[in-house]
Amino acid sequence: MTTDSDKDTRHRQRMQRKKEVVDAAIDRADVERGLLLVNTGTGKGKSSAAFGVLARALGHGMRCAVVQFIKSRTDTGEEAFFTKHSDVTWHVMGDGFTWETQDADKDLKTARAAWEQAKAYLADDKVDLLVLDEFTYALKFGWVTLEEVLAAVQARPAMQHVIITGRAAPDGLVEAADTVTEMRLEKHAFHAGVKAMPGIEW
Repeated sequence: MTTDSDKDTRHRQRMQRKKEVVDAAIDRADVERGLLLVNTGTGKGKSSAAFGVLARALGHGMRCAVVQFIKSRTDTGEEAFFTKHSDVTWHVMGDGFTWETQDADKDLKTARAAWEQAKAYLADDKVDLLVLDEFTYALKFGWVTLEEVLAAVQARPAMQHVIITGRAAPDGLVEAADTVTEMRLEKHAFHAGVKAMPGIEW
């Protein structure tokens, strides 16, 4: 018959073995450098996750910048919150989704202007974290090339972190990234007729 004492002993032994494995992995991770993170997939939360990291970076006294592609609204909760912080520079540089603008030439010019702003930050060693929000669409529609993006990202300051969000991240970007998270949609309130709610969607 197994006693509570036997279970406790086995649990401690398992946790000791696990701790040894985890501690060894931590000891092997001795590189310090800026990271490229990609949040992609069809699920909700790609930008929200990036802004969570933004909050964490600010907690460490890091200087941060956000360049929003596609998105055009300036009344979001995240912008209202983060722009109160002196260590964040925030740019809303989109005109809305392509089905709203219906102007391919304007979309291209707007995206190129946002990319020029992004490149300026990628060359700025005073920026510790750069968020390129909904940036994968600029790649998808050919407004910027993967080659120019990877060249700028790879030439950035050694300790600068970059987060790119958006659906359908191209294979080359995924391959170049240090950490990739794919968010998968299971269910969304909008599909049940629920309006986009402030504080949740914007």
